[in-house]
Amino acid sequence: MAPIPVKPGKYKIHAHIIGPTSLLTATEYAVKHGAPVITDRLNPLPIEQEWIIDAADHEIAGSPYVIHLAYHPAAGLVVPEDKLFVNSVPRAEWAKFTFERVIGGLKILSDKGLALRAGHRGAQITLVPPQPEFQETWTLEYLGPIPAEEQ
Repeated sequence: MAPIPVKPGKYKIHAHIIGPTSLLTATEYAVKHGAPVITDRLNPLPIEQEWIIDAADHEIAGSPYVIHLAYHPAAGLVVPEDKLFVNSVPRAEWAKFTFERVIGGLKILSDKGLALRAGHRGAQITLVPPQPEFQETWTLEYLGPIPAEEQ
């Protein structure tokens, strides 16, 4: 399928896994490549579960997107060893993603063509060759525009 445009802004990213609603969540403790990104239940504080999705290159319409924590603009998603982490590295080192429509939601694909996969609640997000599986399906909940101080 062809990539679809996504409105830049603040989002909650919902995983399609069995059980209560699960959101893309940054963990608190960093390891070698940054803080692992997992799925977890809705937290009362949004600091680890709200994300900014923004065009990777503002000069090119329809370019891939980068994703970073909404309340920590320097902490973007990175993908070493086909696992998802959040890390405070230069924006140029952040992973780039595209979005494709699938039954029930969206598939989030890396610039290598690998899909984000949520194995189960609490597991680190991995990147895998795309398959028609619900663990690779996501829903974006739009919360509003990118805060003015970031643009």
